[in-house]
Amino acid sequence: MAAKRITFPGHDGSMLAARLDLPAGPHLATALFAHCFTCGKDIPAARRIAARLAAMGIAVLRFDFTGLGHSEGEFQNTSFSSNVDDLVAAATWAAGEGMPPSLLIGHSLGGAAVVKAASMLSGIKAVATIGAPFDPAHVTHHFNDALPAIVRDGKAEVSLGGRPFTIGKAFIEDTGNGVLAEVLGDLKAALLVLHAPRDAVVSVDSAAQIFMAAKHPKSYISLDDADHLITRAEDAEYAAEVIATWSARYVNRPLPAPPIGTPEGVVRVSEADKSGFLQDITSGSHVHLLADEPLAYGGTNRGMSPYGFLSASLGACTSMTIRMYARRKDWPLEHVGVDVSHDKVHAQDAATGTQEKIDSFSRTITLSGSNLTSEQRARLLEIADRCPVHRTLERTSHVNTVLAD
Repeated sequence: MAAKRITFPGHDGSMLAARLDLPAGPHLATALFAHCFTCGKDIPAARRIAARLAAMGIAVLRFDFTGLGHSEGEFQNTSFSSNVDDLVAAATWAAGEGMPPSLLIGHSLGGAAVVKAASMLSGIKAVATIGAPFDPAHVTHHFNDALPAIVRDGKAEVSLGGRPFTIGKAFIEDTGNGVLAEVLGDLKAALLVLHAPRDAVVSVDSAAQIFMAAKHPKSYISLDDADHLITRAEDAEYAAEVIATWSARYVNRPLPAPPIGTPEGVVRVSEADKSGFLQDITSGSHVHLLADEPLAYGGTNRGMSPYGFLSASLGACTSMTIRMYARRKDWPLEHVGVDVSHDKVHAQDAATGTQEKIDSFSRTITLSGSNLTSEQRARLLEIADRCPVHRTLERTSHVNTVLAD
């Protein structure tokens, strides 16, 4: 994955600072990410979600709203509507670069903003909200004590998350008119609502209101015990995986043509967690897998180990080879099952630097079909040894195969 620093003009001409997270392989779709109230494009949740989506082929444009982070402009002159207009400006810039967004993702107040922006943009196929309020005016509870001064003086300085911000009267008036019910009812894109039931900042009741106001297609996913800012890496990664999988039903992600000489395309592996061993594995536009190590070896046990994938390759190839032969012969084979075990442990081998050249696989094949003859079963067992992966492994490995009763 590559991240590019860019700038583009926002709603009032101020230059907005952004990052464009690009896939290492083919670019299959583009998403815009809107951060939470007074946050920024570089908070951990935004970085992690963008990185995981990029690993799955989705480019992500995340930026600081006007007056926040590294973007120009005065925050006190912004409002909910100006945030929406900044999103429209971001979509316009991306379209001009040949990557028009089809997916919008918004966190907290950014979630409300992407819902509103979706009604103003063409080509948006899917919208995902994370911990979003149903009423944008909800954010004013962060500075209730300052509301009288803001109304009286036109602005006031408040402390949010330990940082000073000047809130203008226009922001209060604008959010008060920003109820999303009408926009949600006319949303022309699929909607995914992600919310933690124990969210202490935005009640899960908001998720229910957003969900009920929208028409189908719509989905709700619980983020369980995640906090509002999605500070834990595993929660951000889960949200990204859900968004990528869900959006594939609505966002066109065409399968790219394979490079010359690689008819099955390139399998790409990208490190997802530098503190552990979790790996993103992608093949084409719709295949995404995770590789990992067991907890005992410093991993998080969220995917198969490298040797696990090796065994899976042998088992899948064996089953496919048997099926192709039985289909060609029109034999009454109803089901194939293959159990594979391997006596190596990748983490141990990597740690010891073993030079052992011979591996031993045990393969148990189950053939179901009441009308299969003993001769047919024996022949299918012979055919198993013609599996291309089997032949590849046998050049340096022994594959021991038995037929299950």
